[in-house]
Amino acid sequence: MGIAVQNITANSAVVKWPMYAGCADSFYSIMYHPNWNSLLSGYSRKNFQKEERVPGNRNAFTIENLTPLTTYILCVTCQSANPLNDQCRVFHTLSQDSASISSRKKDLAMGIWLTSSILLLFIAGILLYGCLHIWCRKRQERPEGLNMNSEQDKPQASPEKSPPSSDRQEQTPM
Repeated sequence: MGIAVQNITANSAVVKWPMYAGCADSFYSIMYHPNWNSLLSGYSRKNFQKEERVPGNRNAFTIENLTPLTTYILCVTCQSANPLNDQCRVFHTLSQDSASISSRKKDLAMGIWLTSSILLLFIAGILLYGCLHIWCRKRQERPEGLNMNSEQDKPQASPEKSPPSSDRQEQTPM
């Protein structure tokens, strides 16, 4: 089988293979595994982490959610058979472009900022409610307390003190 891996990016790759007459009414199995560093010889299907089934009338498939800068082995077989050497290819995903990395960092920072802001507003609202509740309670208690105390504590009217009258008459020198 002449398998080709094309349009490789940091997170995806397109796999193409020639149509096989025996699979026209069945399906193709696309099996792939990351970080494969061994020779391709007689590996069984159970060694592969991922397996996708593609209808027999198709001869291309896009693999997604790959890890950047990772070596993969990929095999295409008919009806989940154990792969042979000519049915497998090794490919390496690219590094992520800096634009998508900075975009993800910005998205993460924005999410953290938004969450923190909402949490801060929530806490401020609770504190404001508590302060207003205490303030209103004290304000309601104060007039009652002032009214009761003000009646009892009112100073009694006392006669005004007049300047001392001098009983003595001015003495005139004789």
